[in-house]
Amino acid sequence: MADSLPPEIEEHRDRAWGRDPELRVETAQEAERFVERVGFAALLTDGRRPGPSLYLAVCGRRDAVMPRNVQKDPESSLTWVLKDEVIRRGRVYYGKLARGRATFLAPRMIPYFFAIWGVPRRVEKARLSAPARAVLKALRKEWELATGDLRTASGVTDRPAFNRAIDELQAAMIVIPSEVVYVPKFTYIWTLAEGRFPEQVAERLDRPTGVREIARCFLAGAGMTVPGELARVIGVWRPEVGLGHRALVAEGFARSPSPGTYLLSRLTV
Repeated sequence: MADSLPPEIEEHRDRAWGRDPELRVETAQEAERFVERVGFAALLTDGRRPGPSLYLAVCGRRDAVMPRNVQKDPESSLTWVLKDEVIRRGRVYYGKLARGRATFLAPRMIPYFFAIWGVPRRVEKARLSAPARAVLKALRKEWELATGDLRTASGVTDRPAFNRAIDELQAAMIVIPSEVVYVPKFTYIWTLAEGRFPEQVAERLDRPTGVREIARCFLAGAGMTVPGELARVIGVWRPEVGLGHRALVAEGFARSPSPGTYLLSRLTV
């Protein structure tokens, strides 16, 4: 992917996505400011995949590759520690979204992502599995529960089935982790997304608007996108992403020098 991008675009991404030693993220507050700036970011994506990533921002370089032994790697360890603290602080959204990808969202981006992946309450029965509905019912009663307590309260005591239900509820943008606890044993504390971000989750937008605004956010940081890039980052079909990009071209925010390639209008390459 990097070979297909002009040097000016890579430099633009370095600045916008924190892939620069001078912009290296080292604290939770800096991680929050990074997410606010880029709009949305993966947790541990490395230089082999496109898009902003907290791990790359911690490393401060574009070519960082996640090592096999992450426990002994200081950069991946710091990324994980910052993730836990950011979850605890609750100022930006965190959850496993499309295809189980751990993702941070700036609050302003929540309505756009919800427009694509969110499951409104009125259609939960039709779109959620029975185990997911059981977990959700228990969590709505208690509002906040640790993993073990939530398994017991929901009756979904089989660990793999429970994990699938939690992942389903995260992908539907209904449930998020609110804290990570390591003592006396490791566990997540789960809560409802509407509890932390009530206004953003309640806002209702149509899907094309969501795709268009996510494309706008991505292009502002990327400077330029090549065919299939944003679809790969967010897990949306390429034709749908193309419609979002073409809407940006129509309003003058972007231009398309070749089919499937879009360039931020204010940039010259």
